Amino acid sequence: MLELKQVQKSYGGKDALLGVDLTLGPGEIVGLFGENGAGKTTLMKCILGLLRYGGTVTLDGEPVTRKNVARLSFATCEHSFFQNLSAEDHRIFYQEMFPNFREKRFRALLDFFELSARKPVRQFSTGQKNQFEVILALSQGADYILMDEPFAGNDVFNREDFYKVLLGILEPTETVLLSTHLLEEVSSFIGRAVLLRHGKIVGDVTTLELEEQGKDLMTYVKETYRYRPDRVSKAIEELTGEDN
Repeated sequence: MLELKQVQKSYGGKDALLGVDLTLGPGEIVGLFGENGAGKTTLMKCILGLLRYGGTVTLDGEPVTRKNVARLSFATCEHSFFQNLSAEDHRIFYQEMFPNFREKRFRALLDFFELSARKPVRQFSTGQKNQFEVILALSQGADYILMDEPFAGNDVFNREDFYKVLLGILEPTETVLLSTHLLEEVSSFIGRAVLLRHGKIVGDVTTLELEEQGKDLMTYVKETYRYRPDRVSKAIEELTGEDN
């Protein structure tokens, strides 16, 4: 169980997270949604201990430290691999660092994305680098896999196929926390949606609950954020009014 209690973070006096409480259990696939600046990336970095924060983050009741941090993996569009090493070099390194490294999964995903095992990663395209970042996160052998906008730069076909592959390879105990703006694409992939706004959790619902309510994910998000459909027409009115 990954549990966050009253997690707070600020940058230069500006609040990024305001008392976040969140629990993630084994085997969950959770979508983390929010506007730009809502605190999604900050939340993931606090979980991983990459940022100092207030509150607590525990893994099966224990603080996240060097002793258990290998149970967490992170796929970030900021990239955390070694640019001058090849995919094969990374495999060797990860196998030495992580006893639960999933070599079979690593090779299968490398083939799926048609990535070279021998070419230095710096020669990959942006989309390929993001794919490789996801491969490493999924192959590390972690129980909790955090993904922050992992599909940036990938075409829709690659993304759709990858969701299907991911559902097919995940173990029942593996948990995924996925931050993305692609709500409609992942709505059939996730089992739960957590909504962040201005550093606070404003929504937390399972897709089963939404189904029982007769709502889709996009409708739920718009209702929770009190989206105003007339904001575009009003903006155009104001802008064109200034020109006249």
